[in-house]
Amino acid sequence: MLQTLLAFDECIEILGQSVNPRESSDSCLYFFYGGRRIAKLPIPFRVQRRKRNLPQVNVTTRTRELERTNRDFYESLWGESQLIAPERFNTWPLVASLVRADSRRLEVAPGLRPRLPLAGTQFVDMSERAVAQLCKAGACAETGTIDQLPFANGEFDLVCAMDIVEHVEDDVGALSELTRVLAPGGTLLISVPLHQSHWTAFDDFVGHCRRYEPAALTSLLAQFGMKVECSAVYGMQPRSSHLLDLGMWYLVHQRERAMWWYNHVFMPLAVRFQKPLRWVDGLIADEDVDEVVVVCRAFVS
Repeated sequence: MLQTLLAFDECIEILGQSVNPRESSDSCLYFFYGGRRIAKLPIPFRVQRRKRNLPQVNVTTRTRELERTNRDFYESLWGESQLIAPERFNTWPLVASLVRADSRRLEVAPGLRPRLPLAGTQFVDMSERAVAQLCKAGACAETGTIDQLPFANGEFDLVCAMDIVEHVEDDVGALSELTRVLAPGGTLLISVPLHQSHWTAFDDFVGHCRRYEPAALTSLLAQFGMKVECSAVYGMQPRSSHLLDLGMWYLVHQRERAMWWYNHVFMPLAVRFQKPLRWVDGLIADEDVDEVVVVCRAFVS
């Protein structure tokens, strides 16, 4: 079940910060924004929190299982979803500052939530339906996976992979591929969750394989010739556990209804009420921060 819930990662994270869920005496969850009630859903039950306890499985076997499960799930998800323009996300001001008219750009696994401009960007996604919709919107897209990018070394000036590497069993291999196709002096834009000590049922819910310690992440990126330039607090798990409980129950027991709410209510709300990103130099190491978006620059030898 855990790996089939990845698509709700960012949506729930944004809602967790932007919208204030409150449980009422009638066993319903009311969503408020600016003091105004904007949604109501019944709470079927509360999910017990538990620590991460993954079975010992061969890495290759687990990787193939994740790919198969994710591909099946996303084919269904994107077949029922609409493309959201990158200009609507809070990453757009940063992206606009990084994009040049002559820059070669790649975004990996955008689904129908791309962050880079549709025009002039190469997109790669495992979902054929997502690729088809991106192409229909005028983008250049093809099927592929993060562990085997079909491009030459140093082919792109800007590479983007949002909410991806923490879901991949072989994150070293994924980062190796992302940086392989990045030109010297190029920019890598990624987002990752921080602090393994913060692991909760939320991480299981969205299919995380790990959380990163800031120092370890900086060191890992340096191994691939990347220097962190700046970062911003991004996403984070919901302040209210009710939102997590609700999503988990409906996705397991009433999937069709959950998908309708995701596409017609939660995702539109998440986009509408997301907060501006506040950038600081280097990588944020604050213990209270759950997730960051990071801008890295490739060393020029």
